Amino acid sequence: MRHLLTLFEITQSELADILSVGGQIKRLLASGRRPPWLAQRVLAMLFEKPSLRTRVSFEAGIIQLGGAAMFLGQDVGWQSRESTDDFVRVLAQYADFVVCRAKSHSSVVELAKHDCIPIINGLTDMAHPCQALADLMTMQEVVGSLKDRQLTFVGDGNNVARSLALACAMVNMRFRLLGPSGYSMDEKWIAQIVERYPHADIVQSSDPRVALKGTDFVYTDVWTSMGQEQESAIRRAAFVGYQLNANLMRFAPQQARVLHCLPARRGEEITDEIIDSPQSIVVEQAGNRMHAQKGLLVWMSIQHRWVEPLALTSEGIHLETTVPR
Repeated sequence: MRHLLTLFEITQSELADILSVGGQIKRLLASGRRPPWLAQRVLAMLFEKPSLRTRVSFEAGIIQLGGAAMFLGQDVGWQSRESTDDFVRVLAQYADFVVCRAKSHSSVVELAKHDCIPIINGLTDMAHPCQALADLMTMQEVVGSLKDRQLTFVGDGNNVARSLALACAMVNMRFRLLGPSGYSMDEKWIAQIVERYPHADIVQSSDPRVALKGTDFVYTDVWTSMGQEQESAIRRAAFVGYQLNANLMRFAPQQARVLHCLPARRGEEITDEIIDSPQSIVVEQAGNRMHAQKGLLVWMSIQHRWVEPLALTSEGIHLETTVPR
């Protein structure tokens, strides 16, 4: 059973395959074609946290692929009315995949350990792998090969930063984290990345002249994530010198592009001038959530032998359903 709890669950070549499939599906959609490769497949969406991009992109994506999505809120009784064992084994009788947006990473680990249905992490406090997939796709569309390129993340070492640091190592990009002392990425996570990818180039700095030098992409996120609201005043004070504005961007090359995983608190971590500038690819980045995740769903279906790739042509991939469920 294949799951995606973090990008550690896939190899470099599998990552390339997911992005390739997603890119081809995106091009087919742009030409007006929506092949129903996941016809009659069902995606269960188990969410503990509010969402716009993750929920809508997954739901729209599987519908465009011919399948259906079910949104499951707290009314289904997950983690309250019955054991996780009973819950997930019963859910597997109805659905083909589960995307879970949870407060704690241990929750998605618990779902996956029963190994009865593919589990996709739609965001936890530890990682946001689906966001990283969309980010890689977006950057590839701008510069082509990402090898030897650089991404600078301005903010704290949060779930998005962790996933991006790992993603960069997987595609041979340099990763820089720019932020105040005390908000760095935890060393255990970096050690895991380096153990898997010894070539990983990860540097954490509080100096924009170091972190933004020669960068191709500048990325930021909110200073206070969901669940950290009680820290908001302290965080605003700590990050005040790291707002992504014209003053900070002067340390980056003029051609550097701007990313933000959204939602943005305009005027806090980023200014209107920067997020709405010609350098910004934030809207395209948000759009690629759907395309990258469609690639992931099709790739997972291939892994589970629900569909098989028949050919890879200039017109795109051709699939057929092989194993009804």
